[in-house]
Amino acid sequence: MPEWGRGVSADLHLHSRYSGGTSSRMEVDLLSQQAPLKGLGLVGTGDILHPGWRREVREKLREVGEGTLEHPRYGTRFLLTGEVEDSRRVHHLLLFPSFSAVEELEERFSRRSEDLGKEGRPHVDLSPPELAEEALSVGCLLGPSHAFTPWTSLYKEFNSLRECYGDQADKISFLELGLSADTYMADRLSELSRLTFLSNSDSHSPWPERLGREFNRFGIQEPTFEEVRKAVERREGRRVVLNVGFDPRLGKYHRTACSRCFKQFELERARELGWRCDDCGGWVKKGVWDRVNELADLPEPSSPPHRPPYLRVAPLAEILALGWGTEVRDPRVRETWRRLVERFGSEIGVLVDAPPEEIEEVVGREFSGLIMAFRRQELKVFPGGGGRYGRLELPPHLSKRGQRTLGDFT
Repeated sequence: MPEWGRGVSADLHLHSRYSGGTSSRMEVDLLSQQAPLKGLGLVGTGDILHPGWRREVREKLREVGEGTLEHPRYGTRFLLTGEVEDSRRVHHLLLFPSFSAVEELEERFSRRSEDLGKEGRPHVDLSPPELAEEALSVGCLLGPSHAFTPWTSLYKEFNSLRECYGDQADKISFLELGLSADTYMADRLSELSRLTFLSNSDSHSPWPERLGREFNRFGIQEPTFEEVRKAVERREGRRVVLNVGFDPRLGKYHRTACSRCFKQFELERARELGWRCDDCGGWVKKGVWDRVNELADLPEPSSPPHRPPYLRVAPLAEILALGWGTEVRDPRVRETWRRLVERFGSEIGVLVDAPPEEIEEVVGREFSGLIMAFRRQELKVFPGGGGRYGRLELPPHLSKRGQRTLGDFT
């Protein structure tokens, strides 16, 4: 078994029902139940700076170590995490070592924010270096969220890590890739070579199509905050052994495209048009692909020795829906998903680890072939952009049932 076949699968960026645009079902008990079905052994609480969510976390979970919690029924482990927005509207992911660190940072942020009791993802009127200094001073791990997207991100507002974080840049230990980028794109920026890359879902829903759609596999001794800290900082043999996430072409912002009609543009053409669509007049958003090409100082990816493999995935229900030629909520899709997860223990087990002959025993040759075609990256990808997900199409030898977009499923 390869090194990345072992370890703890973790999704450290999600949101509670206290964040805007988030499902009302984002509850501790439901998250704790769904995470093992996905194959996650460790989950971020998200939104821990919000007092209402923090009360629920304290009531529903028990502390098993400083900064580490566990659900008493389902055994799902949690770390204290949150996302904040700075004065430049850049989003940052925070991993907290303890409740006391959460409360201390909440007190500091309260002097510069009116959002802490209102919004799970609060705006804080601090510059990126000021925000980083405050978070790092209470023992947090901090890094940029979805670093390349054309909204609320590091490389939307700045051209380099140091330009963003100033004198705190050398203390930043990780970067979150986001759905529209992967390791191989990010490793064309030499300034990122020392950082650990994280791949998280940023989920707004507890269901398996969203939760854990991107995750990390940590080579750690047990799922605790201190072990994760060592892995992020690559100390004492701990490390991230695998990043798992979307094919970046399936992300909403991979290509430069109109945010109204989703027409895609070459970068020079978008500039000529003044970032206005020549079909509908909507605003054109610069895609992650073009932004990386603007910033890259390396013609090809140059991954440092510590960089783990990046495995491209899509949610299992979406793949099964392709085979059925229907939508993810179709009872046939749900039943096929249930049979596979019951047999192999988790969705990640089906997507990544299960032998094809055993998958065939459960759901037949067609769906086994579909999952293996996915693993071999034989599914045709039509890239997303402008806020619309990319789409997958089955190869002709597997199905004539058409194509669907990820947006149809999520």
